[in-house]
Amino acid sequence: MAVPADPRLTAVTTDWLSSLNQAWENLDPAEAAGLIEPDGYWKDIVSFTWAYRTFAGTEEIERGLKLTMDDVRPRNARIAPERNPPRLVRRSARTVIEAYFDFDTAVGRGTGFVRLPYDPDAPTTPRAWILLTTLQELADAPFRIGEHRPTGVEYSENFAGDNWLDQRRKTQAFEDRDPEVLIVGGGHSGLILAARLGLMGVDVLVVERNPRVGDNWRNRYHSLTLHNEVWANSMPYLPFPPNWPTFVPKDKLAAWLEGYAEYMEINVWTGTTFAGGEYDEATGTWTADLTRADGTRRTIRCPHLVLATGGSSGVPNRPDLPGLADFHGEVLHSSEFGSGTSYAGKRAIVFGTGNSGHDVAQDLHANGAAQVTIIQRSPTCVVSLVPSGTMVYALYSEGPSNDDIDLITAAIPYPVLRDTYQWLTKRTCALDKDLLDRLHAVGFETDYEPDGTGFHMKYLRKGGGYYINVGCSDLIADGEIALRHARNIDRFQPDGLRFSDGSVVEADVVVLATGYDNLQEGVRRILGADVAERVGPIWGFDDHGAMRNMWMRTAQPGFWVMGGSLIDARLYSTFLAVQIKAELDGLFPKELPI
Repeated sequence: MAVPADPRLTAVTTDWLSSLNQAWENLDPAEAAGLIEPDGYWKDIVSFTWAYRTFAGTEEIERGLKLTMDDVRPRNARIAPERNPPRLVRRSARTVIEAYFDFDTAVGRGTGFVRLPYDPDAPTTPRAWILLTTLQELADAPFRIGEHRPTGVEYSENFAGDNWLDQRRKTQAFEDRDPEVLIVGGGHSGLILAARLGLMGVDVLVVERNPRVGDNWRNRYHSLTLHNEVWANSMPYLPFPPNWPTFVPKDKLAAWLEGYAEYMEINVWTGTTFAGGEYDEATGTWTADLTRADGTRRTIRCPHLVLATGGSSGVPNRPDLPGLADFHGEVLHSSEFGSGTSYAGKRAIVFGTGNSGHDVAQDLHANGAAQVTIIQRSPTCVVSLVPSGTMVYALYSEGPSNDDIDLITAAIPYPVLRDTYQWLTKRTCALDKDLLDRLHAVGFETDYEPDGTGFHMKYLRKGGGYYINVGCSDLIADGEIALRHARNIDRFQPDGLRFSDGSVVEADVVVLATGYDNLQEGVRRILGADVAERVGPIWGFDDHGAMRNMWMRTAQPGFWVMGGSLIDARLYSTFLAVQIKAELDGLFPKELPI
């Protein structure tokens, strides 16, 4: 349902945009910077800088504009007609107008977001607290949706030649051509990026090693569900149905991904292994070796290669535990764990207290394991699923579309994000006090980051180290699942795990819920040490407050990384697709302006 515009808020926003247009027309960085508070922020995603950059304070903002405005030629800022109208909200104890605007650049169309402090008694137009600018599409390659969609007339009129299905099969076979972009990984990240690129007219092939699209979720442990609400997790172009449960089961998501690939006409080769690739600096192309499901080999030559294997390398981290080779029971990584039903009546040890460790331990307990012991390797951030775990996504319940809320989350500069999470963590710890006190009483150690920013900042900085409680914390607090600490381990022996005090926890199975190697190690495994070192670490904040080497140009030409949650993939896939298409069309500058 469309939200009616408030004339007062629209007038304030329009006045501010008029001033911005005047500064842009004058190509005056100082004038434009003066429209933002002296301690305000300008965050740009690709539209001015071709990168992810945050500028804080007048001096930095003016410097950033001075280096970019002449080439970008921004103009025609106007309230975005297809987005939520300007609205009045409270953010960080400030009353602000939140507004979206579209604008044009030398290469395409951008969308911006602005927070304008609002005082109805103020006689002048306010200066912005936070400004975001993003490049949404290229002028010569608009997304083929809406008014740009294909007509399909050719299929109605062609009675003698190929119909739509015939052409679709030929397109997917790649018998007479190589793709422009090869995406390794057919999970949600790879599929969403492929959908975006395909709608821009880019020829894309996705290779997925599993037999079916969705198997990366389908094959995970039996009890897995998403831990954030369904309304925050929709996918571009095909949002989840309104009857779906709040927390989506893994198999439901797996089936949706399989359908998504079909409905979005994404070219996917399942059962296909990426055996490795090399980049030719002279020709600017990758040579990639693929092995198909039937054992046949195919060599692909293409200018762009995208690693889309998720938020981690997919390579299980298997720590060198003393004496583990002497243990006579079963040892498996959590990625290999399916269901606790196979271990009914058996004694289990689970290493790790992140989400997977807790879920595996709870699954074993619920399915009749005789004894479950969880080993804590380091302090862990624990929050309740409801209300604490969902509070970080509360914006998605405010009413505007996910695309609109995504831009709000993208606009938040690191210092404001840190302050927000500190406030949120204090609140969640208060809400969860009884649970945390019970955990502490049995020796469970918690950690909410040195700066008190909590579980979601752990996700952004490290990709893990937290647990959203769906019951396992209660089992630990009640003694139903035993707790021991890794620092007290002596070594494994044939019948179990001996501790430094001489006690032994007997076991039939050990599950290593010890996470995965950094994505850089995944790059090293499939592309070699030289490329991995050139790219560097992936994930965690870089010097600009953006995720390192994710959704952006890397130091390795023609190599990109796509990953993150469903929310991350939905938001940042647009910017990555625009960058890749700009590279293909010769629009992306060889050197970033700043």
